[in-house]
Amino acid sequence: MNKKVSLIGFLLLLLITVSCAQPKRSAADVAVGEWIQLFNGKDLNDWTVKIAGYELGDNFGNTFRVENGVLQVRYDEYDAPFRDRFGHIFYKDEFSHYLLRIEYRFLGEQMAGAPGWAYRNSGIMVHGQTPESMGVNQDFPTSIEVQLLGSDDVAVRTNLNVCTPGTDIVMNGELIRQHCTNSNSEHFYGDDWYTIEVEVRGNEVIRHIYNGVVVLEYNQPQLDDRDPTFAKLVELNGGDIMLHKGTISLQSEGHPIDFRKVELKVLEP
Repeated sequence: MNKKVSLIGFLLLLLITVSCAQPKRSAADVAVGEWIQLFNGKDLNDWTVKIAGYELGDNFGNTFRVENGVLQVRYDEYDAPFRDRFGHIFYKDEFSHYLLRIEYRFLGEQMAGAPGWAYRNSGIMVHGQTPESMGVNQDFPTSIEVQLLGSDDVAVRTNLNVCTPGTDIVMNGELIRQHCTNSNSEHFYGDDWYTIEVEVRGNEVIRHIYNGVVVLEYNQPQLDDRDPTFAKLVELNGGDIMLHKGTISLQSEGHPIDFRKVELKVLEP
């Protein structure tokens, strides 16, 4: 009996040792067509926080946290007012061709001092710069922002609009220099969970999708030569202004939001 117990214990120990020895997979290891969970529902080990005014990795006020399997953005530990402490949490790998699926909801009240335009407002940043390349006081990563916007009696607006911090896009053959462009989506009311998708195909096209319907589509995401980050990021991008890949990050703009699912499928180039 003791020998049997000892053997079982040895096998369990061997299994744990082998499992722990397996390296974490990078983006290069993910097979085309395979769904991977960027948020594991347990912790933020694969993510890096950058909040304006704070050093890389400083999760001031426990802004980004995991509770009950949900990635939460909260401000209950902040000293008021908000003071433009915009934050982003970056996944560890960069991607180029993929389908991103996110389940989220807005809830609660906006933090005191947050700007009016940030009411029920958050975002998914794609084709973004790395958090390491951001300045300490930089508000937003140079990226393409897929806006998450809620409507109620205070604000009524379309969802899944696009904004372009430090970038430009092309629509219908025209270079778009304005900061934000509205989608054709319906209005999203209440504190319900919503599932949206973003299809990213390198420098070719980006599509915002809800319920299988494309509500916004644009092409050739690129660096904006008017932005202070332009020269540095062009150099890091090998001299190319066109964006073919980048980071994925989730936003903190002053209104509480939950993310229940963040998953990605690598697509064929």
